[in-house]
Amino acid sequence: MKTLYIDCGMGAAGDMLTAALLELLPEPDAFLEKLNSLGIPDVVFGREKSVKCGITGTHITVKVHGEEETEHTHDHGHHHEHEHEHHHDHDHDHGHEHHHDHEHHHSHTSMHDIGHIVEHLDLPEKVRADILAVYGLIAEAESYVHGVPVTEIHFHEVGTMDAVADITAVCMLMNELAPDRVVASPVHTGSGSVRCAHGILPVPAPATAYILRDIPIYGGKIDGELCTPTGAALLKRFVNEFGDMPVMTLKAAGYGMGHKDFERANCVRVLLGETADSAGEVTELSCNVDDMTAEDISFAMERLFEGGAREVFTVPAGMKKSRPGTLICVICDTKDAENIAELMFRHTTTIGVRETPIKRRVLERHTETVDTPLGTVSRKVSSGYGVTRVKYEHDDLEMLARKHGISIGEVRRKLGDE
Repeated sequence: MKTLYIDCGMGAAGDMLTAALLELLPEPDAFLEKLNSLGIPDVVFGREKSVKCGITGTHITVKVHGEEETEHTHDHGHHHEHEHEHHHDHDHDHGHEHHHDHEHHHSHTSMHDIGHIVEHLDLPEKVRADILAVYGLIAEAESYVHGVPVTEIHFHEVGTMDAVADITAVCMLMNELAPDRVVASPVHTGSGSVRCAHGILPVPAPATAYILRDIPIYGGKIDGELCTPTGAALLKRFVNEFGDMPVMTLKAAGYGMGHKDFERANCVRVLLGETADSAGEVTELSCNVDDMTAEDISFAMERLFEGGAREVFTVPAGMKKSRPGTLICVICDTKDAENIAELMFRHTTTIGVRETPIKRRVLERHTETVDTPLGTVSRKVSSGYGVTRVKYEHDDLEMLARKHGISIGEVRRKLGDE
């Protein structure tokens, strides 16, 4: 099973996760070009080599309006009403503090605004859903901390596009790498205090602590904020389990570097490899309904995918009194079964959900980027059990079809995919 392990021994931040995951790709520059072609307003991604404690890794830069927002350490959402004295603190600079005081009207961004920005990016629907889910976790945490509804939470504009960039990049990279299982170490949060828009707060900051509920964390001896709200939300969204690194056959390693220097290398390390067949245990949840429209079932399926389902499918079924109905089946990680069952009760009309532990066998998979006469395209390669399959990413085929004004079928023929 394709497994990703995230070493959070120095916490987690959006830019560091981006840099580490980027190192796992065979063509990181091509992916960076894809990021810069998305159209995130006024944002430009860059990467550079960085060395921490003798370890060489990648540092990601995100420039907004031509300036890198690394002087702000903690992008903190808040309930905003009128003129205010504000301190811009941004999560992008790992452990660095900076603030400035001035009073004026300053534009802020709501969750509705975030949704509008993301809706206009050229992204697969799964990636779009992941981005909004991560932002939803952050907004929920800020809502809890400030005691106001999510609709009244606003994010500081100076950090908004930078955070959108980080979250979008990580969600795209996770979609590109497509691991079957994600494991992370307990999270090192740092210790001491952090300066944010509302004053000096203990580490982990209240919003970060809220997001990290049910996740193993520790403070350690490093004075400063190591895990940011953005980093915490990304871990919450994508990690299946927290604990020791599993026994795995290592394929690739990546190092995402922070800004500050400590006695310990300030980086997030990611390891990609294959784990034993025992890791292929999953859970099947199913239910029957005979009083839902096709549109309602479609909506429920989308919510289940957003909730972490690996697969959702339907089968026509004959019900009591010879009524036609639908069997809804969901395949998910066992740890997500409780959450998925809750979503099934919430979004379908069923009054009972069946649960069955199952095992599965999978082909080893990886994604590669290739240059073709029509342009750069990504494809998934699956192999094992004596077979090898290659399939081009449909989104890339659509992009080439639009670019050259030809059909997707013709694109496939030119790429030799038929």
